[in-house]
Amino acid sequence: MPQELAERRCKPCEGGTEPLTPEQARELMRALHADWSLSEDGLSIARSFRFPAYDKTLEFANAAAGVAIAEDHHPVLTLAYGSCAVSYTTHSINGLSDNDFICAARTDRLVDAAA
Repeated sequence: MPQELAERRCKPCEGGTEPLTPEQARELMRALHADWSLSEDGLSIARSFRFPAYDKTLEFANAAAGVAIAEDHHPVLTLAYGSCAVSYTTHSINGLSDNDFICAARTDRLVDAAA
């Protein structure tokens, strides 16, 4: 399923789109790397990525930004020396959508490709 999720494209979420249920979110979490976590309120997912140096962290952040721009779905990126925390939610529906999981799977691919 992880490959399938990363192959999908994001679809616009607008008024009237329901957020994923906690059960749906937990099911999709199984398709992501085990380091992703679902927030207690079920409204967001997050993962922290580690790198050996700041330049590698910036390369990753720029690549993650490229995914965000291509999919028009933007995470919160928090940069520090050697780490980048990534958090996804769909603000327009005040919760999680398939888009969050699609982008998370694509973000995982960035690290897999660099390894």
